[in-house]
Amino acid sequence: MPVRPRAAASGPLRLRNFRLLLAGAAAGQLGAQVTLVALPLVAVLQLNAPAFEVGLLTAAETAAFLLVGLPAGAWVDRMRKLPLLIRADVLRAVAMASIPLAAVAGVLTMVQLYVVALLTGVATVFFDVAHQSLLPRLLPKEQLVRGNGALETIRSSAQVAGPGIGGGLVQLLGAPLAIVADAAGYAVSALFLWRIKQPESRPPRVPGSSLRKDVGEGLRFVFGHPLLRVIALGTGLANLFSAVLMATQAVFLARVLGLAPGAIGLVLSAAAIGGLAGAVCAGPLAARIGGARLIWLSPLATGPFALLWPLSGRGGPGWALFAVGSAVVSFGAVVYNVAQVSFRQALCPPRLLGRMNATLRFVMWGTLPLGALAGGALADAFGARVALVWCAAGFLLVPLPLLLSPLRRMRELPDSAGVMDTGAETGSEDAGQETDAGDAGSETDSRQDARLLDTATEAGNVPAGVAGSPDGVDDSHEGVARV
Repeated sequence: MPVRPRAAASGPLRLRNFRLLLAGAAAGQLGAQVTLVALPLVAVLQLNAPAFEVGLLTAAETAAFLLVGLPAGAWVDRMRKLPLLIRADVLRAVAMASIPLAAVAGVLTMVQLYVVALLTGVATVFFDVAHQSLLPRLLPKEQLVRGNGALETIRSSAQVAGPGIGGGLVQLLGAPLAIVADAAGYAVSALFLWRIKQPESRPPRVPGSSLRKDVGEGLRFVFGHPLLRVIALGTGLANLFSAVLMATQAVFLARVLGLAPGAIGLVLSAAAIGGLAGAVCAGPLAARIGGARLIWLSPLATGPFALLWPLSGRGGPGWALFAVGSAVVSFGAVVYNVAQVSFRQALCPPRLLGRMNATLRFVMWGTLPLGALAGGALADAFGARVALVWCAAGFLLVPLPLLLSPLRRMRELPDSAGVMDTGAETGSEDAGQETDAGDAGSETDSRQDARLLDTATEAGNVPAGVAGSPDGVDDSHEGVARV
């Protein structure tokens, strides 16, 4: 459906379909941020689960990245995007609604929480990949920067407000009933997406293509480039220890520091504030310091603040240390994310963007369930504070592969010049749909701004406690370095 010139010139909010997308994002993001607080508290407060079982719950939430993360990009490239988004939202709404219903009936168990976490995780992987492809269909190119900016404002606002609201709802209604907010958010999001009227045909099959070939092409591109390899290693390492934090922070804040659910929500909101500040400062820092330097300097400068987590204690000053540590680490995570995602987007041929991102998400996010299991086991065996000591020590190691790479001798990152595309530039739907603002590289300042906004958006998918990261240090519920 062509966009009327007058509507395009006056801004994306004049376009009905974009307003519906924005409203759906607001509902879904707010509900999801509430659950980031409420779901682990269901296990901790309602079911009195031991630390290892809480870690297993976090592993179930993130296992989808390891199970379906690699082929998700190729699968989504073959599907209509809008119906896929609606089905994913409906599945997440139904799954989440089952938790308060089971609690009221007195039959809620940890097994059900594991199943719900796994189902919603799989749906989220497909939702996030498809969502990145929908915006360029709804907006003209000149409006992508403003459109991504509006979506990022919604995402960041939800990350700041959601944990506090979630903690308050848990304290007022109990943890299981607070999950109703997430189920309602996904249902409302599906309703808004259903009202979008955008003609969309099923993408044509490329002759000779197969899932195995598509996945293999993405793997060859990522692991054949020395800088992409080291970025994948550094980000995967950061996410490994970020998952240790995700698995233990609810136990630590509730049982060790003795915080009420409302206070836990406020502490976790501090991380989102740090991530938002990182998104604002990333562009100016990259211009002043250099994009290559920023990739290794940001985790090197902010990683030591993770030591504040195990040093936290009871009382206001004690839990304030936890909040400050989360805010500073999140700041560095988002700054890192902006630098490395912008590099990836400029480097990769447009037709490979979907497969490159899916490959990197598999490598980077695949460490999340492993870290969650390790965090739960450490907390169960030695206590949550000891698990956080190991988590903080891990963050000190994150910059090492980056410092030992060619990045340390570079100021700016190379662009796509000289990068061989192993396949023909066919102008396929990959190129047109997998490029959010600035995905296809940049010849103009506006495209560079678009990449930064898209990167900040991906950075907004960080788990509670280290806000601001799905790509690096996104994409929706994309640790500290999540891509």
